[in-house]
Amino acid sequence: MKDWAVIFDVDGVLLDLTSAEEELFFQPFASRLDATQLSRDWNSYRIRNDEDIVREIVAQHSLAPLEAVKIADEYLRLLEAALAEGQLRSEPIAGAKELLRLFAPQVRLGIATANFKRAAELRLGQVGLWQAVTGLAFGADGGGHKTDILARAIAATALPPRQIIFIGDNVSDVKAGLNNNVHFIGFSQDATRRRNLAAAGARAVAADHDETRVIISSILGA
Repeated sequence: MKDWAVIFDVDGVLLDLTSAEEELFFQPFASRLDATQLSRDWNSYRIRNDEDIVREIVAQHSLAPLEAVKIADEYLRLLEAALAEGQLRSEPIAGAKELLRLFAPQVRLGIATANFKRAAELRLGQVGLWQAVTGLAFGADGGGHKTDILARAIAATALPPRQIIFIGDNVSDVKAGLNNNVHFIGFSQDATRRRNLAAAGARAVAADHDETRVIISSILGA
């Protein structure tokens, strides 16, 4: 059994979240309320998690609680169809595929994402990244902050936190890494975002996946 795990956030680390993908998330709401008025700022919601966001919007607009399940199911069906028909294209971060290929023989690879797990599977699968992380894949399903999602992934590894590396691009990812006592690497191609990650407590920050590779190798070799 491999004695290290490297866990990735998805959006901003393995994939770019396109505006078209973002809008598709809100499409199922359109038949129930004015979806154009819903915030596209993920940080504006109480819990940055697709499952919790759907529930929050449903509650705010006094929809029946069961609508949350229906909306999530409709979104996943729309996403699957749009990706299959080529209406949407997932956009991998430069170097992500090479990074996964390089470390797959050495460590367990996984994801801890605020996306629904099925959405992550569909999007990563389209660009050939799903298979590498499928054995340790955790998403929004079950709810909770990123700290909670990462904790579920950590529990599944049966490894101590000191043998786990988490890579994320958001301040909530930094908090998740710190709260779970794992090695954390902040990643962003945007300089301002990297400064924000460092200010939030990220000791290691990468601007591209060549830098990510070097930092991972350094941690593994320490």
